[in-house]
Amino acid sequence: MLKLEVHSLYKRYGLRSVLNDINIEQESGILGIGGRNGSGKSTLLKCLGGLIRPTSGRIRWHVGQQQLEPNEIKPHIGFLAPHINLYEELTCRENLKFIVDLRSLSLEQSDLNELLHTVGLSNHIQQPFGDLSTGQQQRLKLAAAQVHDPPILFLDEPGANLDAEGTEMVHQLVQQYRREEKMVLLASNNPSELEWCDQCYYLNQ
Repeated sequence: MLKLEVHSLYKRYGLRSVLNDINIEQESGILGIGGRNGSGKSTLLKCLGGLIRPTSGRIRWHVGQQQLEPNEIKPHIGFLAPHINLYEELTCRENLKFIVDLRSLSLEQSDLNELLHTVGLSNHIQQPFGDLSTGQQQRLKLAAAQVHDPPILFLDEPGANLDAEGTEMVHQLVQQYRREEKMVLLASNNPSELEWCDQCYYLNQ
């Protein structure tokens, strides 16, 4: 079982209030987080993923029989976001291998090649991240978010810099997570992407 419970969540930076009384319940499936730029979508994902601490409120994750705090959920999530980057001097495969070693995973080179093929980077395996186009970089970051096969995927503006083929690739990934009864949290101001979701929570700042 995968379940997220958020109760009375607030986040302030000094006198500026970013999130106000957020309440969410989601069991598996695809949760969309909508709102215009600056409405707090990325901040909410960071709070839910344990990257930053909310000012007040409660976040509880349930993974199987475990009840986890945000700082304990990190091994179970993959995170794609504009603020998360990869090493420019490392090749596509070297970037993934770095994450594999960091997480002490047992993946072979062939597994990494297959993942790169899945995101459309078969012809760029040995190309440094810094030499890729912005769309190709987005594809590699999507691969990096999946390398440990997480049951929960955070997607912050996943279609950014992607062409129609890349956007459809993300759509198919979301569909796969739904079929496997995993969970996706998808933050976007693109109505087409939010249509992929089972339910949406809209932020209105």
